[in-house]
Amino acid sequence: MQTTQTPKQALNPAFLKQKPERKEIELFKKEFIALLDRINEKETEEHHKNLMIDFLNSVYYKDNHYINTKGRADLVICNGKTPDSPVGVLIEVKSPVNKTEMVSRQNLNVKSFQELVLYYLRERKNEKNFELRYLIITNIYEWFVFDAQDFEKLFYQNKKLIAQFEQFNAKKLSGTNTDFFYTEIAAPTIADIQSEIPYTHFDIRDYDKILRNTDQEDDRKLIALYKFLSPTHLLKLPFADDNNQLNREFYAELLHILGLEEMKQGTQKFIVRPKEENRDSGSIIENAIEKIDEQDKLSHLNAEQYGQTKEEQLFNSALDLSITWINRVLFLKLLEAQIIKYNSFSTDAGLKRADFAFLSVDKLSNYDDLNSLFFQILARKENERKGDLKTKFLHVPYLNSSLFEKTEIEDKTIYISGLKDDISIKLYSKSVLHGGRDGARPVSTMRPLEYLLKCLDAYDFSSESSEDIQEENKQLISASVLGLIFEKINGYKDGSFFTPSFITMYMCRETIRKTVLQKFNDYFAANAVETGRAPFLQTTIDLYNKLDRIDIQTANRIFNSIRICDPAVGSGHFLVSALNEMIALKSELGILADKTGKRLKDYHIIIENDELIITDSEGDYFQYNPKNAESQRVQETLFHEKQTIIENCLFGVDINPNSVKICQLRLWIELLKNAYYLRNTDNADNADLHELDNKNLRKSVSSALSAFPTLQTLPNIDINIKCGNSLISRFDLRDKYSENATMQQRVKVATEKYKAQVFLYKDCNDKETKRQITKNIETEKQFFYQLNNARDTDYQAWNKAHAELTQHTQGTFFDFQDEAWQQKTTELTQKTANLEKIYKDKIRSCFEWRFEFPEVLDDDGNFVGFDAVIGNPPYIQLQSMGSITDDYKKMNYQVFERTGDIYCLFYELGYKLLKNKSYLSFITSNKWMRAGYGEKTRKFFVEQTNPVLLIDFAGVKVFDEATVDVNILSFQKSENQHNTKTCQIKHFNYETMKLSDYCRHNEIFTGFNEASISSFVILSD
Repeated sequence: MQTTQTPKQALNPAFLKQKPERKEIELFKKEFIALLDRINEKETEEHHKNLMIDFLNSVYYKDNHYINTKGRADLVICNGKTPDSPVGVLIEVKSPVNKTEMVSRQNLNVKSFQELVLYYLRERKNEKNFELRYLIITNIYEWFVFDAQDFEKLFYQNKKLIAQFEQFNAKKLSGTNTDFFYTEIAAPTIADIQSEIPYTHFDIRDYDKILRNTDQEDDRKLIALYKFLSPTHLLKLPFADDNNQLNREFYAELLHILGLEEMKQGTQKFIVRPKEENRDSGSIIENAIEKIDEQDKLSHLNAEQYGQTKEEQLFNSALDLSITWINRVLFLKLLEAQIIKYNSFSTDAGLKRADFAFLSVDKLSNYDDLNSLFFQILARKENERKGDLKTKFLHVPYLNSSLFEKTEIEDKTIYISGLKDDISIKLYSKSVLHGGRDGARPVSTMRPLEYLLKCLDAYDFSSESSEDIQEENKQLISASVLGLIFEKINGYKDGSFFTPSFITMYMCRETIRKTVLQKFNDYFAANAVETGRAPFLQTTIDLYNKLDRIDIQTANRIFNSIRICDPAVGSGHFLVSALNEMIALKSELGILADKTGKRLKDYHIIIENDELIITDSEGDYFQYNPKNAESQRVQETLFHEKQTIIENCLFGVDINPNSVKICQLRLWIELLKNAYYLRNTDNADNADLHELDNKNLRKSVSSALSAFPTLQTLPNIDINIKCGNSLISRFDLRDKYSENATMQQRVKVATEKYKAQVFLYKDCNDKETKRQITKNIETEKQFFYQLNNARDTDYQAWNKAHAELTQHTQGTFFDFQDEAWQQKTTELTQKTANLEKIYKDKIRSCFEWRFEFPEVLDDDGNFVGFDAVIGNPPYIQLQSMGSITDDYKKMNYQVFERTGDIYCLFYELGYKLLKNKSYLSFITSNKWMRAGYGEKTRKFFVEQTNPVLLIDFAGVKVFDEATVDVNILSFQKSENQHNTKTCQIKHFNYETMKLSDYCRHNEIFTGFNEASISSFVILSD
């Protein structure tokens, strides 16, 4: 039986989720109605062909794609504007009354399909057309749509059919007319494979009532068909399907409001402070700089960490503050969009969108109001709020996020309330507000906060959209776009580049699936006695078929024990992609379950566009509806599964503190996407939320949300993302703290306490308690520091100098000592201070993998390692990095070359961080493969790792803002099997092809084969 799809099922889910504008749908409706009204069954086939041409041209194709007859083909849609453009779509048209020749769902093997096969072979074989996309049969009412790729497999690759067609074409057979081909060649071939032919079917008469009623809600039922008939689908055109594609207009205007601009130097773009004559005192950074300088707040900071000159220190401290403030505002914009969407059910109860929109000019008239929102609303539980603010921000939940805790730099300098309100800022020259939105007169200046809020309101932040119509002309800004923007602001000075989604999705998919298989293979091997013979799992299908051996709780426990680390985490893009892959893989394996252990078996979860796409058994997108108990169950499950994975499985480190903040923000946003309302157990326990009494909802806004007073608070996931220099550590990962049994017991107890405090921190939703737990964690970490100080030469030198100073001054009175004594005291004091600074600076610059993440320590405090290391480490020439290069050399990296690049050190670090048999996957510059400095790195890979995959992007531009040639390398921490899959990609269009698709089609690779990485022959031109 054929695989039959609806238009919705046939569409790319990412394309389906993109909102068409209202004006586009209205044009579609108008022309669709005209088409239906002009159909006359008494008219000829030619008449109906002309109706179709008029309809398709009016809505979609005019001026861009030629539509007409071609030879014997009834209609074609060309890939270009002219008649000689390659045909993209072949259409066979029958009269509405010609039932004999028209295909049906019961029988495809009739004349119309036989004709289509002949026209396809003529186009494909005779015309050598490789650009066919779809083939259609229609009687104007019913449409049968076939993918040309299926025709390629079923007909063009049928050697017997092709041989018969060639003989028929050459007039070498007993019959030469087309009827002979239909009955003697096409019909028998179709009969053999009819049950294997997939197609999409719809009847335009089914849409008649939807088109003609006045209910705009019904218009959503037209979206799938509207998109299905579009050139984007039928001609398989690329569309902006990457959520990480930068919205240039939004990006430029946000930079302007912050007080930054993008500047190109050579082949790279940098984000900088404008020249003095171009600075606007109303921008956030310039406003902050003035206040910090005016109040001499630099004296409260360790200013050296912000730069060498006062100007650098002022700018960088103001930038740090501004990023913190903007992070909060943008997070709140996403939260606001979620709350508005979740509460759309309340609009029929007297509540309006404005009741839930809290980032509005009428509620935030100045920076003081915004500061109050941060710290007196979001940082306080609902019952702790006071005064007018409680009513003003009634629908704003307590989030329990450190994003809304006062930062150290705010405490030492200024809060956002310290900025000037009584100033103006010039609007960006291409501002979204120019032209008088909403009928308002255009302005050239505006108060800064008003400008920021109105600019944000001109965009759509509801990234979790489904089939919907964009009623306002607002462009979408996704969470991923925000991550890209802030990585661009932060990353260039660290040699970082934002990794495109097609890379992160592919790398995470390949690495995590190998990791999951390894984890379950280890479990089955260790438990062979209980489960019978231990299976060796090579694919996720193998795993799926073996999961009946264990219960779902055990399967989840094994899965959730995976530890994944990105040692140069940047904005957290890899961790977000890893999170999505793990959720999708759990669903694929059938182990995604709610808190009672019940599977989400009626839902299909895939990754498209770097986003989770969740559909039900009917193919409809999942949308959270708090009134529906099943929807509530699914939303809660997704939230807590994400929470579990983020808390237990994902870890990151970055040298840039602002990158750490952004990564933490990205992960909070991923949780926010599935935030859910808590039920009021006094009123709605065990009851369906749709049974709420609407009369009570109308009584007051407070009553409206009585059954779900607030969103679930966010967990403290920030502790898994830490700031530090990944490459420098004082303590070796494999060091034993002591061979002494008593000391070993102390370490074991300290490890247990340390792990317990970290667990409590993640689960805590009280600010004061969290502060105390943070202190406890630091106390426990000091125990491990002290154990190692006995072997630290810098610590010992400082300790010795301090002891000398103490001995020299002990029991004496400074005022009665002679000049020599005073001089020695001064020398010892200075020496002690210098050595203390050396020691503390070293501690500050080091990242101690040995104990920073207790999740990868065993019960005895030993470092066990991560199950996967993944990422895009920075690319910086070591010889350009100054004195820190000497610090890297002291770490004794085997691959260190002073003329080399820092990413080589990350490869070796990643190897050290891995458990045995675990996997690393990095995307880096590919220069190590041929450059002289890469000799040690090549030797390291061959002799100490098992490289499993090497993809070289030879001349393909992967990064938007960098021309560097890159590769993806994956290796396993095990003995080299000399069986590395290697390939070189010279041409790549990631808008139309997934990287995984390239890996499945050998002809797209240049030289795809199995080879030893030590030769690299395949990668040479």
